[in-house]
Amino acid sequence: MITKRIIACLDVHDGRVVKGVQFVDIIDAGDPANQAARHARDGADEIVLLDITATHEGRATLLDTVRRTARELFVPFCVGGGIRSAGDAAQVFEAGADKVSVNSAALANPQLIDDIGRSFGAQAVVVAIDARRDPQAADPVRYAQVYVQGGRRPVGRTVVEWAREAESRGAGEILLTSMDSDGMRTGFDCELTAAVSQAVGIPVIASGGAGTVAHFVDVFSRGKADAALAASIFHFGVSSARSLKQELAAAGVSVRLPC
Repeated sequence: MITKRIIACLDVHDGRVVKGVQFVDIIDAGDPANQAARHARDGADEIVLLDITATHEGRATLLDTVRRTARELFVPFCVGGGIRSAGDAAQVFEAGADKVSVNSAALANPQLIDDIGRSFGAQAVVVAIDARRDPQAADPVRYAQVYVQGGRRPVGRTVVEWAREAESRGAGEILLTSMDSDGMRTGFDCELTAAVSQAVGIPVIASGGAGTVAHFVDVFSRGKADAALAASIFHFGVSSARSLKQELAAAGVSVRLPC
């Protein structure tokens, strides 16, 4: 049985962890280094730090924040936001990251995926996809659209098509965020996650909508996800990675239990 991963996400703005609903109504959730260390101690398999305004503000990733956070971690650490070249990725790796996540920059220049993968290996490249179902389409899941700018602007590509291209260019993983479910705590979009998981041969991380243990069980079974990411439920004490994993194990999901 394949072990499923639980990933804690830190959305960072101005050096602070924040969380909102569908990328709006943002509230403060603490210091990134402190939060990352807590989640790792609690049993998170990986930490993802997303500098959520770097792309919009046209600046590089906040490397000091990456360094401070990396010093606290003993689990894999992925960083996204503001990475537009293999050179940018190199700086993030030098600051302590194990992986980088690319989103808008890869859509604008898909060669970026090739460049980073060729320099650092496919295992170091995560392609993040912000997705919304297309309610006007005959098949809203099959024709779900890729969005940028915090889910405000479609780019004219379907999610499954872009995921396949990302894999062909050397991405090692897909981080799929359902913008329809983000921050709602009503469950992952299992149909969309399954569609992407079945379309590619690389791991798919489900994101957006985590609220209960049942939601994780559902996305690992019906959604066919390899990993699941959450933010709000960890930051605000709804659950910890440790207790979540214990409950998942009791439900028959294969996870790495913390010591």
